[in-house]
Amino acid sequence: MAKLYFHYSTMNAGKSTALLQASHNYRERGMETYLLTAKLDDRVGTGQIGSRIGLSAKADLFDTETDLFEKIEKRQKSSTLACVFFDEAQFLTADQVWQLARVVDDLEVPVMCYGLRVDFLGNLFPGSAALLALAEVLREVRTICFCGRKATMVIRQDGDGNVVTQGAQIQIGGNETYVPLCRKHWRDAIGQ
Repeated sequence: MAKLYFHYSTMNAGKSTALLQASHNYRERGMETYLLTAKLDDRVGTGQIGSRIGLSAKADLFDTETDLFEKIEKRQKSSTLACVFFDEAQFLTADQVWQLARVVDDLEVPVMCYGLRVDFLGNLFPGSAALLALAEVLREVRTICFCGRKATMVIRQDGDGNVVTQGAQIQIGGNETYVPLCRKHWRDAIGQ
C-alpha cells in the first residue's frame, strides 16, 4: 500500500544521502524511481541531488508553481513508478503536499519526502508543517550537536561566523552557513 513519508531533520544529518540510497535500492531491483528537487537549490548543480559525502543523481525540478500531481501522473504514464522521492521538501507549498497525498491515494505510488523540519529561527517551514500533518509515516534522520546531544535545531551564520537572528526564512547554504545544534545550544547561540 502506498504511503506519504516525511524524513526530516536539521542540516547536515544525511537526508540526501538516505534518499539516494533508498532510490538506489529500488533501481538495483529493477524498479523505476522518480527524483525531484527544489529548483531554487542549485548548490550541487541544477537538476542534481547531492550529498556531503559525494553521492549524487539527476533529478527533475519543482518550484512553488509546479503542479506535482500532474507532473507525476504524466511521468507515471510513460513508465511505471515504484516510488517518487523529493529532496528539499521543506520548499513544497501546503497545496503541493496535498497534491502528493493525491499521488499516494489516487495513483497508488509511494512518495518519500526528505527535508528540514524547522528554519534557523525554530519555525516550521510551510511544506514541513503540511507534511507533518498529512504524512502517514514520519521518520527523524538524526544528527548530533557538538556536545553529543541530538541536534534538532540549526543556526545560520554570516560570512564571519556570527549567528544571524533575523532575515528571510529561505537562504540556500551548506556547512559554511548552517550549524546543527541541540535546543539548549541553539537557545544559547541566539540569546534566548
